[in-house]
Amino acid sequence: MNLKILKLRNMLIISISFIAFLLTSCGGNNSSGDDNTLLGAGSTFVYPLFSKLFSEYNKITGLQVNYQSIGSGGGILQLTNKTVDFGDSDAPLNEEQTQKIGAPVLHIPMCSGAVVLSYNLPEVKDTLKLTPELIANIFLGKIKSWNDPQIGAINNAVQLPNTPIVIAHRSDGSGTTNIFTTYLAGVSADWNSKVGKGSSINWPAGLGGKGNEGVAGLVKQTPGAIGYIELAYALQNKMSFAKLQNKSGNFISPTVASTSAAGNIQIPADAKVSLTNTEAVDGYPISGFTWALIYKEQKYNSRSQDRATKLVKLLWWNIHEGQQFCNGLNYAPLSPTALSVAETILKSATYDGKSIMQ
Repeated sequence: MNLKILKLRNMLIISISFIAFLLTSCGGNNSSGDDNTLLGAGSTFVYPLFSKLFSEYNKITGLQVNYQSIGSGGGILQLTNKTVDFGDSDAPLNEEQTQKIGAPVLHIPMCSGAVVLSYNLPEVKDTLKLTPELIANIFLGKIKSWNDPQIGAINNAVQLPNTPIVIAHRSDGSGTTNIFTTYLAGVSADWNSKVGKGSSINWPAGLGGKGNEGVAGLVKQTPGAIGYIELAYALQNKMSFAKLQNKSGNFISPTVASTSAAGNIQIPADAKVSLTNTEAVDGYPISGFTWALIYKEQKYNSRSQDRATKLVKLLWWNIHEGQQFCNGLNYAPLSPTALSVAETILKSATYDGKSIMQ
């Protein structure tokens, strides 16, 4: 075989292998895949919990769940493209996303969690306290140093260093960003008018990281950095985070109990509700639900009824038996009210117009 033919053959083999890899990694058309493997994608916020839940469910049922922790925006995009069985988002679908998806989508709450403000100040041993005004001014870029008098006035017993503040924020479409910016827009008229809220915004200042993992990495590696991440990531990485002043004027640490208190509210029938800036006296002010997203009508793309049934059963287990794993991973289990709403929503899923849950 001459050298030219050999090179062409090798290039063909590499191309075929690469295409096969792409189809495998992206899931291809999930309707024609292995019905004992479900595909999900989305929120990095819930990833530590989902990893545990899907591992435990596999032990019980043998069902494999491949979940890509790519951010809420990525999960919504993959659900829109029908390359996954379910997405997960820390923000409900907005009007534009709803129009693009073109079919009714169910939002099933899985749990709630806290978004913490983590900072890298090794010389500060005390837990810092932050007010809504301080948080907004820091992320607007108005407060540039940690020893600024505005921070000192709230933390008068703390020796604050003359270290520049470095903002760390998400670079990808993110439900965690939506939770954080919804909070900021609610507590700061200045933020609301200049920046606003959403899963993806134009940040006034700072460095971008992909996923909760990326922001946590930036904060850990950058002296003087502050960023918003899910509580589990801060605890797993032994990172410092602030006590935040809530609507009642109390400085609250992010815990399962304070997150649960924030979620102890009336839940609408579609489960689309914000938990930020809670009225609860002991509630942590930057909390939010994460929702599994599925098509209400599961007969699409030649999906089998068996596949649809396995998906609904998985999510039913998540909101029942799976809740026992929330506390240990620093997520707040669903309240009885939230669970009742989640059950009703999941029971509305259909296959060929007929209820999947019997």
